[in-house]
Amino acid sequence: MGGSTLTLQAHTPFNEAVLGRENFLTFQDVETLRHRVPGIEKVVPTMMVPVVGISVRGRTAAAQVLASSSEFTAVQGLYPDIGRFLVASDDQSRRKVVVIGPKVRDDLELPEDPVGQFIRIGSDWFKVVGVMEKRGEIFGMSQDNYVVIPFDVGRAMTGSTNKPRMSISFTASNLGEIDALRERVKRAIRQSHKLKPAQDDDFRIQTAESAVKSFEEFAAMTTAVLGGIVGISLLVGGIGIMNIMLVSVTERTREIGILKALGATRRDILVQFLAEAGLLALLGGLIGIVLGWLTGLGVAALIPNFPPASVPMWVVVAAAGFSALVGVVFGIMPASKAAGLDPIEALRYE
Repeated sequence: MGGSTLTLQAHTPFNEAVLGRENFLTFQDVETLRHRVPGIEKVVPTMMVPVVGISVRGRTAAAQVLASSSEFTAVQGLYPDIGRFLVASDDQSRRKVVVIGPKVRDDLELPEDPVGQFIRIGSDWFKVVGVMEKRGEIFGMSQDNYVVIPFDVGRAMTGSTNKPRMSISFTASNLGEIDALRERVKRAIRQSHKLKPAQDDDFRIQTAESAVKSFEEFAAMTTAVLGGIVGISLLVGGIGIMNIMLVSVTERTREIGILKALGATRRDILVQFLAEAGLLALLGGLIGIVLGWLTGLGVAALIPNFPPASVPMWVVVAAAGFSALVGVVFGIMPASKAAGLDPIEALRYE
């Protein structure tokens, strides 16, 4: 979504959704944006057409059928790799032409360049005029399993229903009037939906800025949850190191007594045990870094067309240093206990 692009979507409050109610945009909303709201440059409706399967010569593909206009490419950032996309005359003449995704081409076993071929969508035959560029998969789900047909053709295929599953993207002619345009659209759509002043909006207007804000809120929440899990892990690991060092102090009491008898100072003992705790934690941290790196590579390898995991060197250094710091912090108590032992009592310890 560009900075001047806004998207109008239907919205159903949770308390209505649980009762089986659902709000929809209407075809009238498209006309309202095109002709009644000043400051809009392009209006791009995108509708899901409920058809059963796509087929040709006995082969079928279960793909998403979208109906949209010629500006679909500019708004979605998707462009044809072979052939062309829909043009305005396709919609005006209601030509039964279609642009397909690469997965649909593969599922139907069409040639590499299928332009000019005919495929069946529902009960109608469409001529292939282009193939969209390949985007690959995300978490095992293909992003190329769709076809796009002219909007008015899709509208005719849905019949008389005025409740299409549709979103409407539109661009502002003046980037500095985004907020004013949003308010004009809001008033126009409320009037189109015959909403009373006390009624809440049954739609949402999303901008690139609001989409980024929503993602940042989600990322912050995820980071907080993961930070809490990591904090608990560090606490448990630190307590484990402290217990190990306390046991070590008990088992090496006579050794500590001998060191003090030979002239080791309290500072020498303290530094020795802190260094041991830090090295113990550092070793665990290095093991964790290696396991984390291998896990990242494994997950990336399991997801088709996913980029390889990248681990910056500063992250490795920071993680290793923080691990050592945790060991030093939790090793202070055992180190202090060892440094405070009386040499005579320590030498008598059995």
